[in-house]
Amino acid sequence: MIRDVGGSYRRALVETVKHFCGWSPQAAAIDALKGEGIWNNDWDAALELLRRHGHSPLPAHAALVDVFSRFYFGGDPQADPASWSGFIRNEPLLVEAAFFESLSAAGIAWGFVSGAEPSSARYVLSGRLGLGDPPLVAMGDAPDKPDPAGLLRLATSLCAGTLGAGAPPVAYLGDTVADVQTVLNARRQRPDQRWLSLAVVPPHLQVPGLEEQRSAYEDSLRAAGADRLLPSTSALQPAGLLKWLASGS
Repeated sequence: MIRDVGGSYRRALVETVKHFCGWSPQAAAIDALKGEGIWNNDWDAALELLRRHGHSPLPAHAALVDVFSRFYFGGDPQADPASWSGFIRNEPLLVEAAFFESLSAAGIAWGFVSGAEPSSARYVLSGRLGLGDPPLVAMGDAPDKPDPAGLLRLATSLCAGTLGAGAPPVAYLGDTVADVQTVLNARRQRPDQRWLSLAVVPPHLQVPGLEEQRSAYEDSLRAAGADRLLPSTSALQPAGLLKWLASGS
């Protein structure tokens, strides 16, 4: 998790649902939906929230995507990011380029499997973090998580084209049940490869007064099968990661 999407993707989800039915889902309702592990795609999540709220008829998928994109990008997703005026402008970064430099210095290859649109992911990775053209599997490049196809593709690339007993172990860090399940599904498909699921609670639950909700979210990540929970992405240190990878847990 490298950016706080509470004021961008989540806000666009809320505003999209409100646009169609006048109801604004609360954070707890979105967390509960995401906790089911199958609503990683925010377009699908918006449609499902509308359905559960009893809205009928449901909007066409293309119409919903158009509304969502207007809120999130505030302009053509394929245009110059400088022209965007939407919620994407409200995404605090949770790590800096130095974080990835430290991983590289420790001999740890890294890349990204993201549910975000390619333009959004590249804007953050290349435009804001200055990471050049990092390994990336974004929306449309592979089936949505928790399908492990994207993770398997990225891992194969990072492991020089080969997964299995002789390949380096693979760790994946995410902040949703779907992220954890993606690792478990990859483990089922390639049990000969060593996998580690790292999880972190999203920033909107890491504020004073929400300790109970944060604890419940952590419990859901553990119950889903996360191997380790971290307080934040930036708390991941190369030495600790190498130790976990060497131990296999």
